[in-house]
Amino acid sequence: MLVAAALALSGCGFTPLYAQQGVASNRASVDVVAPEGRAGYLLREHLDDAFGRNLDSAPTYRMHLVVHESRYPRGVRIDNVATRYEYVMIASYELNAVASGALAKRGSVRAELTYDSADQPYAAISAQQDAQERAADEVARKIQLEVSAWLAATGAKAAT
Repeated sequence: MLVAAALALSGCGFTPLYAQQGVASNRASVDVVAPEGRAGYLLREHLDDAFGRNLDSAPTYRMHLVVHESRYPRGVRIDNVATRYEYVMIASYELNAVASGALAKRGSVRAELTYDSADQPYAAISAQQDAQERAADEVARKIQLEVSAWLAATGAKAAT
């Protein structure tokens, strides 16, 4: 029975993303250029961690990011004060080969989340910053998956 299960699974065509040669090493050679500001800084830090950036080697790719943030009041009290907000972060990116400058990949990802806003000013600021941190983490995870899938699909060829 185990042999039959192993044969059935091997015939389904499933290949793990990281089974492709060069995906992790090419991902580690992506230099992220983020916009100024807290959101750009957080996103660059999360992407450097997600890509496993190797600072000892020259980058093969350079990723330029554009970040858009929006905040919408969702829970409004009778006195017209919002108690809940929806935070949206949209990051558009372009991945260019460093050697030639040619566009290798372009994409856009979005993260939406909500958070409670307290009456105390410090608590409200802290909640908003936490939402920004969580959104940056989610956007970085989505970009990492898109870039990894692209590297696997293209055979992780070296940039020219």
